[in-house]
Amino acid sequence: MKIKEGFILRNVAGNNVVVPIGQATIDFNGMMSLNETGAFLFEKMLKGTTREELIEALKKEYEIEEALARKDVDDFIAKVESEGLFE
Repeated sequence: MKIKEGFILRNVAGNNVVVPIGQATIDFNGMMSLNETGAFLFEKMLKGTTREELIEALKKEYEIEEALARKDVDDFIAKVESEGLFE
């Protein structure tokens, strides 16, 4: 899974936001706010990663159970997909 080119993660006044740049501004109006966990996952997805790698990274970073990590990753993937941010 990889985020399309033209989207960056920035911290604006203490809030993590995904904003489009360049050509992406034509197809995507606005920005998407992310909590700390969402920003962590988004950064991983910018580099390209699998669902399983995201789950493992989340478990390790936040020391959570696998079932919760799977649910959080699946929820986040659905959010990103609904915004049309995947390549």
